[in-house]
Amino acid sequence: MNARLRMLLILVVVAVILYFVIAQPDQAAETVRTILAAIGDAIDQIIRFFRGLTA
Repeated sequence: MNARLRMLLILVVVAVILYFVIAQPDQAAETVRTILAAIGDAIDQIIRFFRGLTA
């Protein structure tokens, strides 16, 4: 991928995220909480799996 195109895509993504945070901060915060909870659940399941292997 061209370096200029990559930089343009990054800037567009950052601009959209900033707009979302500024325009709807409560909804943006809830979205981040949901994403972090899903990541935490996934990590917990991986840990449970590896603990199950040693039991």
